[in-house]
Amino acid sequence: MTIPLPVFRLFLVLAALFLAGTPSRAQNIVVMVNGDPITDFDIEQRSKLDQLTTQKTPARQEVINTLIDERVKLKEGKKYGVDPGVSDINQSYEGMAQRMRISPDQLTKSLEVKGVRPETLKSRMKAEMVWTSLVRGRFKEKLLVGEKDVAQAVQAQTGDKLQIEGTEYKMQPIVLIVPRGSSQAFLETRHKEAEQYRSRIGSCEEANSLFRSTPNATIRDIVTKTTAELPEALRKVLDDTPIGHLTAPEMTKAGIEMVVLCSRKPTMIDTPKKREVREKMYQEKYEKTQKTYLEELRKAAMIEYRNR
Repeated sequence: MTIPLPVFRLFLVLAALFLAGTPSRAQNIVVMVNGDPITDFDIEQRSKLDQLTTQKTPARQEVINTLIDERVKLKEGKKYGVDPGVSDINQSYEGMAQRMRISPDQLTKSLEVKGVRPETLKSRMKAEMVWTSLVRGRFKEKLLVGEKDVAQAVQAQTGDKLQIEGTEYKMQPIVLIVPRGSSQAFLETRHKEAEQYRSRIGSCEEANSLFRSTPNATIRDIVTKTTAELPEALRKVLDDTPIGHLTAPEMTKAGIEMVVLCSRKPTMIDTPKKREVREKMYQEKYEKTQKTYLEELRKAAMIEYRNR
């Protein structure tokens, strides 16, 4: 059906009036960044989020600058194909909720109570993900921290040893699957099976050959850990286990788990101080690099203020 021109014009007028009836401040464009608008609503939302996370009220211009930076970062990300999808952002959102020991729905509700839309937090998370990936990807070589530099820094600060003697363990986790809700009798049967396997296995090769063909059992890839990465109780168990043999069976959520110890040998491992210095030096390089990168992008960006 063809709409007569006068009626069509009336429709446009009514639509314009309807839009004009929406909150004007929320629709007010404050800044255009490479053609992407930042509205009063965006600024208000980010202000509330920042206040919630820092317990401080941010200055309006500070919030605007942050939003400009994020628009610039996202555009640069698209240029290099770094553009996380909805599922990636949701996964990060769920991860944050887990670290807070609440569900994603509870996180959403806690934000909404404070007047913050979950999309505001997700937008910030997306910008952070894009920027981290960009900086680390584009400046990988520049961000490398040389071992010589770390060694000199540690010795200059403390005079400590750079490495200490430790042990390197190579092992393969094994799981005898126990379905949820299994009877006590079934658990005892599986436990006896585990003990029988312990008496038969004498090497990692034997363990792989056996468990890769055993129904309702799985053997995982070799894991290498050093003394510094393992809790003391587990280190003692591994130290007491003969090479090629299985540790005592232990009941977990996955089933009955054991570890076959493939090798155990002395090694030199970083001191905690050396790791601390290396991480600090990397972070300093990262901050300096990302700051320069962002400054260059902002200079090249089209930033147009509409209303302050």
